[in-house]
Amino acid sequence: MQNIKLMIAYDGSRYYGWQRLGNTDQTIQGKIENVLSKMLNENIELIGSGRTDGGVHARGQVANFKTHTNVTPQDIIQYCHQYLPSDITVYGAQVVDDHFHARYHAKGKQYIYQIDNGMIHDVFERKYRYHIPQPLDINQMKKASSYLIGEHDFRSFTNLKSKKKSTVRTISKIDFIQRNTFLDISFEGNGFLYNMVRIITGTLIEVGLGKMLPEDVKTILDKKERPLAGPNIPPHGLFLQKVIY
Repeated sequence: MQNIKLMIAYDGSRYYGWQRLGNTDQTIQGKIENVLSKMLNENIELIGSGRTDGGVHARGQVANFKTHTNVTPQDIIQYCHQYLPSDITVYGAQVVDDHFHARYHAKGKQYIYQIDNGMIHDVFERKYRYHIPQPLDINQMKKASSYLIGEHDFRSFTNLKSKKKSTVRTISKIDFIQRNTFLDISFEGNGFLYNMVRIITGTLIEVGLGKMLPEDVKTILDKKERPLAGPNIPPHGLFLQKVIY
């Protein structure tokens, strides 16, 4: 039996997210599993590094699956290129150790949220950048982000309903990359809660617009109350950039 690791990119615009759902075939996992199952003539179950929500994109999603066949990685890439929808691509495949697990062995992830801060939106980027026409104070946003670095309880920054699951995570790095009117905010950490990156970014935007002070972010962290944080901004600007092993 072979254990195959896949590198996957996708435009999540028309999908309900990564995870396979019983009532629709419009998921990334479902599309890839269907293609691989037909190719290999066996029931393939993908293990993803984690879920992405509906409308969220990925440049570096990682998954693995096991097969009884002797299929080669190159055959997988070519077959997927031919039969997957054009908004999903498997651009890497390799045989890995039998114990490799895409989710359990992941040490961290990098997400990037893309913003268009021009007065007039860029028509060609509108599907992949959240448009904010008002000027953002990037220095204030950077100051606010410094309170989020390290290990914290991020309960204020998730829409997770269960109180039984731990909401403690570690963010190791937050970077701001500016290119003309485009702003990319990069987050690296050991894991991210449901909607966490979008809510944190929404909060940093509130700071950038002068609706919050940078110091308010520390208060929001300490209070552990979701209503205090900023909005859960739209998914179309969010990319899973890479998974760290």
